[in-house]
Amino acid sequence: MSLRVAVQMDPLAGINIDGDSTFAIMLGAQARGHRLWHYGPEALSYRDRRVWAAARPVTVQRVKGDHARLGEPEMLDLGRDTDVVWMRQDPPFDLGYITATHLLERVQGETLVVNDPEAVRNAPEKVWVLDYARFMPPTCVTRSLDVARAFLAAHGEIVVKPLHGNGGKAIFKVGRDGANLSALLEVFNMTWREPHMLQAFLPEVAEGDKRIVFVDGEVTGAINRLPGAGEIRSNLAVGGSAEKTALTAAEEEICAALGPELKARGLLFVGIDVIGGKWLTEINVTSPTGIVAIDRFNGTDTPARIWDAIEGRLR
Repeated sequence: MSLRVAVQMDPLAGINIDGDSTFAIMLGAQARGHRLWHYGPEALSYRDRRVWAAARPVTVQRVKGDHARLGEPEMLDLGRDTDVVWMRQDPPFDLGYITATHLLERVQGETLVVNDPEAVRNAPEKVWVLDYARFMPPTCVTRSLDVARAFLAAHGEIVVKPLHGNGGKAIFKVGRDGANLSALLEVFNMTWREPHMLQAFLPEVAEGDKRIVFVDGEVTGAINRLPGAGEIRSNLAVGGSAEKTALTAAEEEICAALGPELKARGLLFVGIDVIGGKWLTEINVTSPTGIVAIDRFNGTDTPARIWDAIEGRLR
């Protein structure tokens, strides 16, 4: 089965081919004889009741500085000219991202969009996770300084982060004295119109923040991400490092609760974050990462699992 695959993502020139999950997925597709096109979300158009993308055919190879060779742009009718559309651009999960889901939803049924755009739109990573609050640390979502002060008083130390942020950006720890809380809320309220997420600080984060990856509702692997020196954030994008890990009993319980719902929603490739072996903090459905490190530690081939799942659905 040779598939026509359009990949909606950020510019290829700037990716780190040693760790980029989308690049690994593209390599896996190419190894199976699938044809690839690349385009950014700004290249989407709706015309004549069809959804189009100005896309460029691309071949990829694991050669730094020469990892992607792009052809001339073509106007693809995403419903008729492709078999699979990957939505893999990085957040922020803003109106541009949401609009892309609305457009791609119009081709779902003619072609397979991964992850399902309606499900992505309805599962913001720090909002949908509230459905699983029984697994989460104490959490508050607010713009109110009074509510934030009460939450800090109840939990001693907290972290404050944007509700629709990504990659560990703009995550702050506030100590017991709350000296900077009012100034921080002022900045957050001026920067974002939506409320913000506050969570009890988990000292266990010093021992790592585990990324667990699902493919079609099944766990395919995990890594433990350790914070860099002087950091509370363990995201690889902000200097964290990865180590091999296994799941705890509590993490297996979380995965058992999540897996069937991910599959039912058409969320084929998902990453969740767990701290301290038991505290679920995020469900990443927009552009999850981590599979390159997982495969390196475990000798697995997650892109192959992903393409097996896609090909199975198309059959």
